[in-house]
Amino acid sequence: MFKRIGIGLAVIVIVVAMFTFTARNRGYVEIDLAYAMVNPSIPVAFTVTFVLGWLFGVICMGLYALKLVNERRGLRRSLRDTESEVSSLRSLPLSDAD
Repeated sequence: MFKRIGIGLAVIVIVVAMFTFTARNRGYVEIDLAYAMVNPSIPVAFTVTFVLGWLFGVICMGLYALKLVNERRGLRRSLRDTESEVSSLRSLPLSDAD
């Protein structure tokens, strides 16, 4: 319950900050993309930058999660092989040490 309240408050704070930032910054910024010049408003430039950074983070975490899933799959396979080896060794009869 507290988690939902915290998330709700965080969303409200972000939305209020976004509207305040948009209302107070009506100017434009000039961006040179090496092949074109773009003149977006400051809030649009910040929003695009934020979204691109968020997407980059999501993609990086997704790739890291895939790496962990593959590593986990390999470890499970290794554990299964080791368990079967231990099981087969336990079924062997004991030999004399003489």
